[in-house]
Amino acid sequence: MKNLKLFFLLSLLILSCSNDANNEILNQPKSFTFIACEGNFGASNGSVFMINEMGEVSSVNEIGDVVQSLEVYNNKLFVIVNNSSKIIAYDITENGLSLPGIEVSTEGSGPREMVIVNDNLYFTNWNTNDVKVLDLFNYTISDLVNFEGKPESIVYENEKLFVGIQLNNDYSDSNKMFKINLSNNEVEEEYEIGYGPTSIVKSGNQIFVANTYYDQDFNAFFSTSRVDLITGETTINNYGDGVVCGGSVLKLNNDIYRSFDGGIVMLDNELNFINDTKIGNEEPGQVYSSEIINEKAYFGITNFTDINLVKIYNSNNELESTIEVGLFPGDFAYWEEQQ
Repeated sequence: MKNLKLFFLLSLLILSCSNDANNEILNQPKSFTFIACEGNFGASNGSVFMINEMGEVSSVNEIGDVVQSLEVYNNKLFVIVNNSSKIIAYDITENGLSLPGIEVSTEGSGPREMVIVNDNLYFTNWNTNDVKVLDLFNYTISDLVNFEGKPESIVYENEKLFVGIQLNNDYSDSNKMFKINLSNNEVEEEYEIGYGPTSIVKSGNQIFVANTYYDQDFNAFFSTSRVDLITGETTINNYGDGVVCGGSVLKLNNDIYRSFDGGIVMLDNELNFINDTKIGNEEPGQVYSSEIINEKAYFGITNFTDINLVKIYNSNNELESTIEVGLFPGDFAYWEEQQ
């Protein structure tokens, strides 16, 4: 009889633990991590992959030629398709993306990166050398600011846009970043930074910039720039020969990280690498992209043929997930259902 009672109590305990685990899963808010899988240049096989809160993977395929960047805003996913020169807006539901979405042509502008502010989507363009704005109320596009060069990265802060010019018109590396005042849509300030700005992040009163530039033989070199927005002072750390970085600068727990040597590494005040803070242990040549989502590091991994993965590391540098995705995983965006 004692054994029977013990068995009964253990069964109740196991059932209770199982129910607690199930309830915890069921009580998780619905969420999706979206991945822009660029696809082959000159084809239409770009895609968006989705990972939900349960780790389940789905995708929307064949949406255009080079899926460049993603942004979530007001329960919508906005997708820039670079070589197709279009922006697609999808409603996000608890089941994924509502198809077919709203498609807006940018008339051959070659759109690149975007930021959304107050129902306006500001996006950079290489073919037209400018920033344009898409009105999210009526889905019309207008010109904002033109540049002598090809703008790439763009961030917003306090009624200002900061735009990095990656290339000059002759496709040589640029070293310019501009501040645009949205109250009058005019360039307010120009900064000289490191050559080839690929990524920008703001932290406090400072802007950090990841730089990649090339010599005449197309050998890649890397640096990080910092602009003090109070004093206007610029600091540039050129890392020299043999250093393999990537194109990203990121913020994790208010610290600045730079993509480096198959992972991301925290930077010190002189923009040097703090090597023992590294997160990620990938082949440097296969790290195509990196992002921070919910204090975890997401890496887009590709060998440009048959390896196309997203790998997720926690802040203790432990690999948590490896997920197969579409060709050339680039940008990331995150959505969570509001409770």
